[in-house]
Amino acid sequence: METNISQAFQKELTCFICLSCLIEPVTVSCGHSFCRACLHLSWEDIQLPVQCPMCREPSQKKDLRTNIVLKKLVCISRQTSLMKDLSSEEHKCMTHKETKRIFCAENRIFLCQLCSNSHEHRGHRHCPIEAAAEGQMEQLLKQMASLWEKILENQENLKAENRMTTLWMDYLTLREEMIRTEYRKLHPLFCEEEEKHIESMRNEGQRVLEKLRTSEAMMIQKRKELRETYQKLMAMSQEPYVVLLQVLDDIIRRNESLQLSMPQAVKLELNALPITGLIENYKHFQVHIFFENIIVLYYKMNLFNVMRRFIFTPHHKDTSVNSAGSCLACWGSQSFISGKYYWELELKDSWDWAVGVCKDSWLRSRNQMNECEGAFLLVCVKEGNQYSLLTTCPVFQHYIEKPLGRVGVFLDCEDGCLSFMNVAKSSLIYRYPPDTFNYPVKPYFSRGQT
Repeated sequence: METNISQAFQKELTCFICLSCLIEPVTVSCGHSFCRACLHLSWEDIQLPVQCPMCREPSQKKDLRTNIVLKKLVCISRQTSLMKDLSSEEHKCMTHKETKRIFCAENRIFLCQLCSNSHEHRGHRHCPIEAAAEGQMEQLLKQMASLWEKILENQENLKAENRMTTLWMDYLTLREEMIRTEYRKLHPLFCEEEEKHIESMRNEGQRVLEKLRTSEAMMIQKRKELRETYQKLMAMSQEPYVVLLQVLDDIIRRNESLQLSMPQAVKLELNALPITGLIENYKHFQVHIFFENIIVLYYKMNLFNVMRRFIFTPHHKDTSVNSAGSCLACWGSQSFISGKYYWELELKDSWDWAVGVCKDSWLRSRNQMNECEGAFLLVCVKEGNQYSLLTTCPVFQHYIEKPLGRVGVFLDCEDGCLSFMNVAKSSLIYRYPPDTFNYPVKPYFSRGQT
């Protein structure tokens, strides 16, 4: 009768997926329970809703809480097995004929009470084997949780790398079209400098593309290594406590070393190659802009944090994205509806800034920092030690080096477009396509404040 109860009890503590004792059991919405690690691997590449591996009922949650009651029952079961193992002749001290119930953390061996008090082991850290076993199991589960986070991070990085490859190739095409258009405006006939500029940009773009492909291959290899290690830790978690106590430290050290060597994302950036005569041509339309309307805006989600949120992928944890702060905003009193105008702004000492033009209605909007409709801006935001350039309406990231010093703004009301220049490099940053807007706009400038 007792044996039947024990077998029934053990059956309820068996995972349907791995057919072994439940490790850190979680219960899905239908009521069935599985090892957390088994569900992780089972649902790894599946989008919501996922299905229960046993009854196939859909579930809208992947992140499940540990079933505390089942975990305690599993602990009782494993402790019972440990006591049974320790009662065998193999675990009796050859010298003192006592059961070894003490674990020596320094030597990672089992000792009887008398051996633990001996001169050889007196200064070592000792604890009962039962407590040491539970401690090691918790440490193993923490390692598995940490490793799974790295697997997910690597997975997100791999997806991002694939997106970046597509974005990079599209950006090169866009930039080539912009550069050719700008050269044709300056030099209607064939220009040898144009071909050299395009060729240099293509070569640089190809070098970055090769780095992206190498990085992607490294991430795929890393994913394989991480999953293999995770599966080894899963297998180790099923080992009897007496085995776990003696070998876990080495496995944890190898796991920590593996997690430290995660592939880094490739930085996408083109050099700002000069276009001869670019700035000189626009200076024919130069005007002086008086930024007379100056206000300090206090918003938790200011323009620069909104742009950072756009850049960051979901797995990034960056407090600056949601941090409170202020920004200085100013704009000209005059609206432009016809003609061509060029002006420059000195931005050398600024780390978050925005320049461009906007509609009156955008300036009056309470949500102007969150909604960029009606604002055509070049925005620079800082991420750690790196800078990113974006334009608004729509929000679009540019993979060109940050201008140092002055930024030129050319407004062409006749074509309904706007251009931004790196003045020091005599280089085009971005040119909005014709007919982008057909209404009056005002010059705008904003700078983040610390």
